[in-house]
Amino acid sequence: MRFHTCWGSYHGPHKYDIPLRDIVDLILKVRANAYSIEASNPRHEHEWRVWEEVKLPEEKVLVPGVVGHATDIVEHPQVIADRLIRYAKLVGRENVMAGTDCGLGPRVGDPKIAWAKFEAMAEGARLATKQLWGRCEPEV
Repeated sequence: MRFHTCWGSYHGPHKYDIPLRDIVDLILKVRANAYSIEASNPRHEHEWRVWEEVKLPEEKVLVPGVVGHATDIVEHPQVIADRLIRYAKLVGRENVMAGTDCGLGPRVGDPKIAWAKFEAMAEGARLATKQLWGRCEPEV
């Protein structure tokens, strides 16, 4: 099971979103195999630093959003790779999986934009895998 933490997909200023640091202990109490968090939007991108102090439980996976749902800008694959590598260095390369901040659906408007984001995410994951594992695909 994957648990997604969302700070709300409402249209309005996200100036008062709860900091991840204030709720990460509650998130990790959820009995899930993977924890999906918003991590690419400008309000939460800096919160990777939480994982410098908080230990991800063993055999759990962190799924940071490496592409956003609140903009039609398609993230560059290298930006996506950099985000994944940053998390992998903190929680372990085997414990990170690329994800989206939230569902892309109607928020990005055109399905072509959503698919372009998925393509960029796949390419970014390949770049990160090559850097972290020395090859395009990790061993299973």
